[in-house]
Amino acid sequence: MEEVYSEYENKVVLVTGGAGSIGGNLCKKLAELNAEKVIILDDLSSSYEWNIPKAKNIVFVKGSVLDDEMLKRVFKEKPDYVFHLAAHFANQNSVDNPETDLMVNGLGTLKVLQYAHLSNVKRFVYSSSGCGVYGLDSKMPFEEHDISISLHTPYQVTKLLGELYTNYFYNLYNLPIVNARFFNVYGPGEVPGKYRNVIPNFFYWAMNGQALPITGDGTETRDWTYVSDIINGLLAMGIKEEAVGEAINLGSGKEHRVIELANIVNKLTDNDAGVIYVERRNWDVKKRLLSSIEKAKKLLGYKPQTEFKDGLKRVHEWFTENWENIKNSAEF
Repeated sequence: MEEVYSEYENKVVLVTGGAGSIGGNLCKKLAELNAEKVIILDDLSSSYEWNIPKAKNIVFVKGSVLDDEMLKRVFKEKPDYVFHLAAHFANQNSVDNPETDLMVNGLGTLKVLQYAHLSNVKRFVYSSSGCGVYGLDSKMPFEEHDISISLHTPYQVTKLLGELYTNYFYNLYNLPIVNARFFNVYGPGEVPGKYRNVIPNFFYWAMNGQALPITGDGTETRDWTYVSDIINGLLAMGIKEEAVGEAINLGSGKEHRVIELANIVNKLTDNDAGVIYVERRNWDVKKRLLSSIEKAKKLLGYKPQTEFKDGLKRVHEWFTENWENIKNSAEF
């Protein structure tokens, strides 16, 4: 049974990066929970206006987390809750553009924290990366205490930096923060592209009749987590007192192989082009990813609901319904 988050009713919620897949699904849910106002701050650097949820209590502000004028504008609304999802995404993008990555994920996070502190927000939930802060020296399944400082991309570095900043604001100013460590989130709303995740890209290529490129040998595993399960975890982080000051994994707690993913996508899309094997990227050093979600279960009552195949079917449905927009927006 899904929890009813009545605490968000008649509240003002700011979601930075709210035009993205996770942010959009979160804003839609907050609107359904009768938040007084859901403010999306997004510069559309990796998202699209057609993909922003529409509701009478959702307000979209186009702007960057680096822009003080835009931050003053949204914090003037006195948000009760801040979900900081805006980021320069993701690993390959950060390798190609490390300075932009540092500005957005480092300075951008610091700026949003400063305004949240001045505004006395009830809760600041930061989107970190479970795939990023754990290293080759971390044991699997990854537990929250076992982070690494031997990382392989600027994105991983700056996601950890964001956690260090949130912890600093908690320790010095008592800002009620929570660090959400996402694992391989997928679901409706993620447009494919050069720097996007494997699942939307696989669907895009499969629906175009192309072979799916697998980096490695296909036995690599990921902890793919459906977006609505992530949203439930985030909403709990916003209201559970036990979560304050904590870093908490949000994953499925299950491993699936990349070749399994490719076969399901090809079957759903009737793509007979199969797969091709390509060289692994030099930063892609983790053959397996698996989260421990025991802490999330204990502190949040977190319980992933969506089976991998069911989630992939919903992604396929979303792709089919939005195919023209997706084709026009995908950037490779």
